[in-house]
Amino acid sequence: MDDRAGWIREKAATSLNPSQVEITLVQLNEQWPADAMPLADVVEQFPLGETALLHLLGVSSICATRFTRDPETLLWLARPEVCLAARSHMDMLAELHALAGDSAPDNSFGALRFWKGREMTRVAVRELAAVSPLEETTGELSQIAEICLRRVFQFWDLELRQRYGSPKAEFAILALGKLGGNELNHSSDVDLLFLYSDEGQLTPHISYHQFFNRLGNKILDTFSMPHPSGLLFRVDLRLRPEGSAGPLARSLESMENYYSGFGETWERIALIKARGIAGSRELAYDFLRLHQPFIYPKSATPDLLEEVANIKHRIERDVVGPEKLERDVKLGRGGIRDIEFIVQTLQLIHGARNPFLQESSMLKALRALRELDLLPHDDVLALDNAYRFLRRVEHRLQIEAEQQTHTVPEEPELLNRLARSLRFSSADDFSAALHNRMGAVRPIFRRIISEGPVQPAKITVEFFKDPKQAEKALRDLERGAGSFHVATRTRRIFQRLRPILLTWIAEGADPDTTLNQFVRFVESYGLRSLLFELLVTNPKLLELVVKTFDASRFAGDLLIRRPQLLEDITRDPTFDEPRSLEQNLRRLDSLGGTADNLDPARAYRQRQLLRIILREIAGLATPAGVSAELSDLAEACLVFTARLVADERLTIIALGKFGGRDIGYGADLDVVFAGEENRAAQNLTSVMAQQTAEGNIWTLDTRLRPEGENGPLVCSLETYQSYYRNRAQLWEMQALTRARAISGPQKNEFMEIAKSAWRRASQETDLLVKIDNMLQRIRRERGSGTDFLDLKTGSGGIIEAEFLVQALQMRTKIWEPNWDGAVTKLGKHGLLGDAEAKELRKSYRLLRRCESALRRSENNAVSSVPSESGEQQKLAVRLGYGNFEEFRRDYLDARDKIHALYERKIERLT
Repeated sequence: MDDRAGWIREKAATSLNPSQVEITLVQLNEQWPADAMPLADVVEQFPLGETALLHLLGVSSICATRFTRDPETLLWLARPEVCLAARSHMDMLAELHALAGDSAPDNSFGALRFWKGREMTRVAVRELAAVSPLEETTGELSQIAEICLRRVFQFWDLELRQRYGSPKAEFAILALGKLGGNELNHSSDVDLLFLYSDEGQLTPHISYHQFFNRLGNKILDTFSMPHPSGLLFRVDLRLRPEGSAGPLARSLESMENYYSGFGETWERIALIKARGIAGSRELAYDFLRLHQPFIYPKSATPDLLEEVANIKHRIERDVVGPEKLERDVKLGRGGIRDIEFIVQTLQLIHGARNPFLQESSMLKALRALRELDLLPHDDVLALDNAYRFLRRVEHRLQIEAEQQTHTVPEEPELLNRLARSLRFSSADDFSAALHNRMGAVRPIFRRIISEGPVQPAKITVEFFKDPKQAEKALRDLERGAGSFHVATRTRRIFQRLRPILLTWIAEGADPDTTLNQFVRFVESYGLRSLLFELLVTNPKLLELVVKTFDASRFAGDLLIRRPQLLEDITRDPTFDEPRSLEQNLRRLDSLGGTADNLDPARAYRQRQLLRIILREIAGLATPAGVSAELSDLAEACLVFTARLVADERLTIIALGKFGGRDIGYGADLDVVFAGEENRAAQNLTSVMAQQTAEGNIWTLDTRLRPEGENGPLVCSLETYQSYYRNRAQLWEMQALTRARAISGPQKNEFMEIAKSAWRRASQETDLLVKIDNMLQRIRRERGSGTDFLDLKTGSGGIIEAEFLVQALQMRTKIWEPNWDGAVTKLGKHGLLGDAEAKELRKSYRLLRRCESALRRSENNAVSSVPSESGEQQKLAVRLGYGNFEEFRRDYLDARDKIHALYERKIERLT
């Protein structure tokens, strides 16, 4: 007996904690099985070495207690096949099956608890013996937890189904935190989400929601139940939607509604590690797929870094406290959480564009950042080394009693024991290493994550006509109106959005209307948190939205009705390119419309009108480019519809600005028809103009046909030839200047007839006098009575510039339907000098820009400047002027130059 006591004292003396080891060996010696290998032999011949076992006994009171309660556990651990190699998931299950047998587990799960304790001891001794790298240790600890969760879930799922029946819905358990990342430590909480697929009614008194929440409660109760064999794991469900105030289990739809409307930045970070571990794999996959845009947004908000820094600041201030900042290896300054936040923040920022980063494991994500060159190599190395060191320290602290502690002790004895356990020669050496590792992390955290909160800029609302109403609208956007609840994250994002929003609104022509349109758009969008995030991360998109609401009621109303069009159009890679006639036709053909259902074409036309307006406001299309795009869109819609509802023998000819590929917003399409198919033309005209919920396709104006509204809708070629030769008036011949064939078998023959008639009319001796008379007649009949306002028909207006060019074309037989192209040709023939052509173009384009701004508002035909001063000011601002007087100066100058050139040229030629 004395020899055995001496042996115990000798072994204890060599350990890190002699008193604890001596007590443990004494108790083991007293309880040691008589038929077992002697205790001394077990210790001295321990497969991982005597030192490893004594190390375990010295630093882990919980493992020592397991041995003294059941010496067989030590005998089991001393088997080479148990402690020398890592265990796979199947190895662990086989060991559990050997312990529990085939019998169904009881609801206390005694065998499972005993198995869990043994496995935790095995993992601990392998780590202390330095034969298990960090990834292996955390992976095995995670597997132990997963097996426990699956066993408990399967038991209670079967039990409740037998008791109440089986819901026609799936259930899944998702792991978050360290379990989600396969990075569990020796005393981690197990962070979980409980999820079911569908709502429904199981019995008249039990809904699916109630059933699955009962299941969740049973799982939670089992894990929190005290037992002689020890606790399973501490389960933490506080990361679920609404935290402790929310239900334990939610449906997939409920999860989606919560995260899309109320999810915070910290919840994005938490879901990075989400991983299905029990129940339906398909449901877990659906959850992750559905929430991928939330977890990895395409564009992170500018205040993301500030939010992360604020979260960390609150942790250090409220949880850690100043006295532990340098000693808490998890939450302290430069600790594990700093490293995790660095990596997870970069995952949030870059994950949407780099699927390789969508990784729940911290160390794997860190390697991915290095491989994608998103983090310098030296930073990656520093973070990797610090993380591994700090996790080793954390594990040593927790192995003692499997308690959740992360703070390095101050007591010299405990600090020295910790240092020696980590193979440092002294506590000072360990403290220096700890200081260096944590000190290397914090500068990286500072460099990547902004720590100083940025205060949102203040901007007044006094520029609104009704500042109080504007402030109320802005407050409702931020906080919600009435009973509508807005999440804290959404409010923070809007606080960042507000000054930028107001800056752009203040620069517009009509701030009150623009804000009202923006509010309506937010309300129709639905998920305001996603919209605010989208706009605050894309200032150019916010600018475009505000300017669109200011510039066009038509476009604004369309966006309010169909808010998804904003992203659909602007995210299209071809948004910065015009869409040609052929491209429009291909897209229309792909929609699959029929003669009985042309709504796809109507919807396409609306969408493309919005696209053109957005391109113009974004500065991607010039006024001339807008006219060309509108003309190509109109022609594609006409050709597409004609193919479906009209006879293929019908020939369509464009006239007016449509013929010149120069139409504006709100324009009708001037056309004439050739052939014999009167019914087909009537059907086409009617269908094109027909209004549905999707709008119309386009209105055709056929009044330029022979005899105008009194003549037949469709004429044969012979009729056109006879009419143009014998009865047509000069203005009808002038209109042919812009004739352009669209489709049909007789289009070439018609164009020959038209050109021949046009050339004959050009030979009239009083041609220019008649054209001038027609101009004066239009001015008298169509003018408003105030020449200044008559943008189109007034002196030096749009029509005068067009008549000037057409008169010169006819006088010299220069055929060109497009006005700008005709000016170029006239210049080449010496009929317009370079300076004259330049001034004419500049003046005409200003008037067309003015007309476009007026028409764009409601997408309807407007031909005069507004008479009310407030509306005049809005027009000036929309055209880029500071006030109406500045616009008035340029406007009058343009009209004067057009009129002066008209008089000079027409007078000289006559």
